[in-house]
Amino acid sequence: MKTITKPRIESIDILRGIVMVIMALDHTRDFFHVTAWTDDPLNLQTTTPALFFTRLITHFCAPIFVFLSGTSIFLQSQRKTSNELFKFLIIRGLWLIFMEVTFVTFAIAFDIYFQLIVLQVIWAIGISMIIMAFLLKTSYRFILIIGLVIVLGHNLLDILEAAPDFKGGFWWDISHHGSFSAMYPISEGHTLVLMYPFLPWLGLMLLGYCFGMFFTNKYIQSQRKNLFIKIGLGMLAFFIVLRASNLYGDPFPWTQQDTAIKTMLSFLKINKYPPSLLYMSLTIGMAILALAFLEKIKNGFAAFFRTFGRVAFFYYLIHWFVLHSLVLLYFLANGHNQKMADELLQTVPQKYVVPADGLSLPSVYLIWIAVIIALFPLCKWYDKYKTTHPEKWWLSYL
Repeated sequence: MKTITKPRIESIDILRGIVMVIMALDHTRDFFHVTAWTDDPLNLQTTTPALFFTRLITHFCAPIFVFLSGTSIFLQSQRKTSNELFKFLIIRGLWLIFMEVTFVTFAIAFDIYFQLIVLQVIWAIGISMIIMAFLLKTSYRFILIIGLVIVLGHNLLDILEAAPDFKGGFWWDISHHGSFSAMYPISEGHTLVLMYPFLPWLGLMLLGYCFGMFFTNKYIQSQRKNLFIKIGLGMLAFFIVLRASNLYGDPFPWTQQDTAIKTMLSFLKINKYPPSLLYMSLTIGMAILALAFLEKIKNGFAAFFRTFGRVAFFYYLIHWFVLHSLVLLYFLANGHNQKMADELLQTVPQKYVVPADGLSLPSVYLIWIAVIIALFPLCKWYDKYKTTHPEKWWLSYL
C-alpha cells in the first residue's frame, strides 16, 4: 500500500540546483579555457589561485549530486511500494547508462562515429541505482554498514595500487580506479574511457540514502538543522585532521610548498578519480552544512536555483549541447575547418576544441553566466510542464 504523497523537499532541490549551475562552469572551462587541454588546473607549478579554485569548487558537484540521488531514493521509498521502487530503479538505472553512452557521449564529442565512449557521472549513478534496487531488499542498517565500509575503506586499495608491479585491468578500473588513462578498445575504432569507477560512488549513494532518514517526520526542522550543523562541522573537522596527518584517505599526500598559498592549495588538492575519502568528507560536509540553512529560504535566490534542481537531468543534457554548439561557432570563427576538427579527436575527446587556442578565465566566466541565464527560461518551462502533466510517466525519466 502506498503512503500519502509528500511535497518535494525544496532545500534538496535548491542545493542540487546550485551544484548543477556550478558544474556548468567546469564544463565551460573544458570547452573554452586556453589551458583546458594543455595543463591541469590543479597543477601547483603552473596554476593560479583563481584557476585552482575554479576547478576546486566544481569538485563539489558530482559527489553532492550522487549523495542527493541516494537521498531522493529514500524519499521515494516513503511513497512507493518496494516492488514499484525496485522496478523504477532498474529501469531508471538502465536508462541513465544508455543515455550516457549515446546522448551524453555525442553531446560531449559531437562525433557521429562514437570513437570515444566515456563513462562519467551519469553512468555511475545508473549502475549504482541498479545495485541499490537489490540492496533495498535488505535492511536500512545493512545498507548503512555497506556504505560506511565502502566510503571509509576503499582507499585501502590505494596501497595495492602503489605497488611498483601493480596491474589493475578492466575490472579494477571500472570498480575503483577510473581516470582518463583507463582506456579500453571495445571494437575497431571505438574506445571505452572509464572516468567514474562505480564502487566509491555507490558507497556515497548508499550513505545518501541513509541520510534521507533525517527528512522524515521523526525530525522537526529545528532538530534537523542542529543535526546537520553538527554532522557538517564534524565531517569538515574529520577532513582537516585526517588530511593534516597524511596517513590515510587520499592517494596523494599534501606537501610543504615554497609559499603559504601553494601549501594551502596542496592541502586542498584531493583526488576525484576515484573520489577519495577526504574528497567526499570535504564536499559532503559542506553540502550538509548548506542543507542546514537552505530549508527555510524563500526568496528569488532559492527560486532560481530550485528551478535547475527540479529538472536536473534535463538541464544536464541540454547544457552539453549548448556549450558544444558555442565552441563550434568559436572554432569556425577562428577559421578552422572540418578536417582539423576530425584530427582533433585523436588528441582531445571534444570535437572543435583546439588545445591552447582558448580564452581567458574571465571570458570563461562570462560565457558560463550567459549560458545559465539563457537556459533558465527553458528549464522553468520544462519544470512547469512536468508539474502540470503528472499523467505522463515518462517525464520521471528526464
